[in-house]
Amino acid sequence: MPKFEFICLTFGLFVLVHCVDAFDLKKCYIDKIYQLGDSLSDTGNYIRESSSGAQSAYARLPYGQDFYGKKPTGRCSNGLLIIDYLAMASGLPFLNPYQNRGADFTKGNNFATAGATALPVGFLKAKNIASPFTSTSLDVQLDRMLTHFDSICHRDCREFLKNSLFLVGEIGINDYGFSILQGKTIQQTTSLVPDVVFAIQKAIRRVIEFGAARIVVPGLFPMGCGPVLLTKFPGPYDEYHCLKPYNDLAKYHNQKLMVAIEEVRREHPNVIIVYADYYAAYLSILRDASKLGLDPKAVQKACCGIGGAYNFNLPNQCGNRGVPVCATPQRYLNWDGIHLTQEAYKDVAQLLIQQIYPHIRCDK
Repeated sequence: MPKFEFICLTFGLFVLVHCVDAFDLKKCYIDKIYQLGDSLSDTGNYIRESSSGAQSAYARLPYGQDFYGKKPTGRCSNGLLIIDYLAMASGLPFLNPYQNRGADFTKGNNFATAGATALPVGFLKAKNIASPFTSTSLDVQLDRMLTHFDSICHRDCREFLKNSLFLVGEIGINDYGFSILQGKTIQQTTSLVPDVVFAIQKAIRRVIEFGAARIVVPGLFPMGCGPVLLTKFPGPYDEYHCLKPYNDLAKYHNQKLMVAIEEVRREHPNVIIVYADYYAAYLSILRDASKLGLDPKAVQKACCGIGGAYNFNLPNQCGNRGVPVCATPQRYLNWDGIHLTQEAYKDVAQLLIQQIYPHIRCDK
C-alpha cells in the first residue's frame, strides 16, 4: 500500500500545503461506499460488460502499469483513481465493480462504467448524439443498484446504509463530450445542461429512497483543459491556455448542479449532500504543479500518447501499438489525453477529502 499523504488547500489563495493526516476519514465511521459514474470512477465494469470492453485498451497495459501487480484492471489510468484513495482513507478495501459477479460487496459496490452518460442513450439518440461505448447510463446504474440492495436488505435499507457514503458522479462529461466530438455546436451542447443536471438530481433523490444518508456529488473538471479538446479546437483560450467556451460550459453545468443539490437538501434536511468542487481542484493543480512534483511544462500533455503539442492523436490513442508512455507518469497531470494520472487523482482525492470531512458526521 503506498504512502497516503493528505494535502490541504487554502481556497482563497489556491495554495496547496502539506497537512499530513489532517483529515482522516476513518473518524467518519464509513462502513461502505457506493459509486455511480463514468470512466473517472470505473474499477472494471466496462471491460466486463461486453466483448468490446474486454478488447478495449483499458483491459491491457499500459493501463494499470502502476497499479498493484502492474496489471490492467479496467481503471482508465496508469494506476489508482479518486475512489481508490477515498476507500483507503476510510480504511476500506478498493471497491469491486458490479460486473465482477463473484466479488465481495460487503464494503460497497461500484456501478460506474467507462463511457457512461447521465442521460439515457435513447434521449441522446433522439438528438443525433451517439453513445459509442456503453448503454449503461445513470438510470441503468441506478436500476443495478436497486437490484443489489434488493438482494441484501430487501428494499428496507436505511439501517443497513446509515453509515455508508454514496458518490453520485462525476457524470455528464460524456454527454457533452460526445456531442462536441460528433460535431454539435457549443450552443447545442450547452442546451443539454438542464437535462443532464436533472438526471443527476433525480439520481440523488433515488439513492435517498434507497436509504442513503451521506452523499457526495462531484461537479465537472474544466473540460477545456484536456488534450482531447485542445487538439481539436484552436481557441479562444483562457488564462490557463484552456479552451474558454468549454470551460464555461463546465462552469455552467456546475452552477446548475449546485442549485439542484440545494433543492434536494431542502426536501431532505436530514440527509447530508456535499458538492465536490472538481473544477477548483483541477485548476489548483495547474497553478501549483511544480509544488506538487508535476512538470509545469507537461500539465496539458498526455503521458501516454503521440503527436502534436499535446502528445495526443484521437485516432491513435494510448494503448495502440507503437504509442509510447512517458518515463515519469508521476510528473504528469494527464494520462491518455482524456483521463488523469494516478498522481493527479491522488491530489484531487486529497482536496475532496478536505472538502467533505467537515460535513459527513466525523469525529462523533
